[in-house]
Amino acid sequence: MSDNGEWHEERDSRGHAMVPATPRDVVHIRVVSFMLVFLFAFTVLGIMTRAWVLAAIAVVLAVVAVIDLLLAVRRQKQGAGHDGEAG
Repeated sequence: MSDNGEWHEERDSRGHAMVPATPRDVVHIRVVSFMLVFLFAFTVLGIMTRAWVLAAIAVVLAVVAVIDLLLAVRRQKQGAGHDGEAG
């Protein structure tokens, strides 16, 4: 897909690039999605070995991870009024 040289990056008043995703959001999305694989494995392992405490801890951590992932995706999609900087 060609942009015909018409694409340009918008900048704020301080000269910083205005991007829809911050590095913090990208790291959250990647790390949490990686963690979910292991939390799923620990949940299955806990259920198979009847280690209910391990399974419960993995499920609670997975819920927290999914909430963090959803918040990171939501922050990434917010474009209006967002200056592209983390924090």
